[in-house]
Amino acid sequence: MKEVYYYEKLSEGKVRCGICPHRCLVTEGKYGLCRVRKNSGGTLFALNYARCAASALDPIEKKPLYHFYPGSTIFSLGALGCSFRCDFCQNWEIAQADAPTVKLAPEQAVQLALEAGRDCIGLAYTYSEPLMWYEYVLDTARLAREQGLKNVVVTNGYINPEPLAALLPYIDALNIDVKAFQPQFYRRLCGGDLEPVLETVKACVEAGCHVELTTLLVTGLNDSPEEITQLVDWVARLDPEIPLHFSRYFPRYKLDLPPTPPESLERAWEIAREKLSYVYLGNITGGKGSSTCCPQCGAVLVDRDGFRVQVRELAGDRCAKCGTRVRIINGRG
Repeated sequence: MKEVYYYEKLSEGKVRCGICPHRCLVTEGKYGLCRVRKNSGGTLFALNYARCAASALDPIEKKPLYHFYPGSTIFSLGALGCSFRCDFCQNWEIAQADAPTVKLAPEQAVQLALEAGRDCIGLAYTYSEPLMWYEYVLDTARLAREQGLKNVVVTNGYINPEPLAALLPYIDALNIDVKAFQPQFYRRLCGGDLEPVLETVKACVEAGCHVELTTLLVTGLNDSPEEITQLVDWVARLDPEIPLHFSRYFPRYKLDLPPTPPESLERAWEIAREKLSYVYLGNITGGKGSSTCCPQCGAVLVDRDGFRVQVRELAGDRCAKCGTRVRIINGRG
């Protein structure tokens, strides 16, 4: 166990967690909504510290990050716990249940990343909700930075400003879920609020981190042209070069709606491409929305077939055909 970094001790042995906007009031012997923070003797402890529920060497595109060292790999870690209760959770076995864990100290995680091969750029904190693994992620990211490794966070973005500000100096890239663009969707299907997520996205962009966004399009719930337009307009006002990923939903956890029709994803792609430079489709094979093209001349910069990636007309951060600067962090000159 590890004492939580952001919480307040109150009277009668109660504590209030300060990590996420839920700000759970936790009485003696009880847990926060995330299931991994417990009040023991008036001190709030993170029960999942240095306990790893899943790990793998993944393609960076699996996060998904398409504009951050394309074609590289990253050592990925996940833990128990989540700040949401999404009915459609894609990783509910570790986010909402009690999967087995193994002990993995921050130093061990960094060493595994260093030993993972020359294409491995660092560590990704992912799979469930890494911000509910906050203390471990911060400690590990500091050590990884000292070793010249990159730190990636794949998150729902539900975090308070103060802990976020302390973490971001050690984070190189994030993929943030914007699960819908309607507050009632967040309240009814996720158990949270939309606005703090949008504030997190803005804070990460303003901090200079590389940011990509993902929206899982759930059949009939958040895939209407009107809602897609609202989402796209918001992203475009923030920065039209932020990559936006639309991902196909499949029945999972508590939700058994039919999978998202491919035409719904293609319609979202068409709407987004009117205002955004880089739009992608995930969890679907074939068709548009996988490769990265120059927004100026249309040359294929990075060709993707699933997780098979070929860097083509990309020279550093410019299109090799027309010389246009593109928003890609590329480890190859």
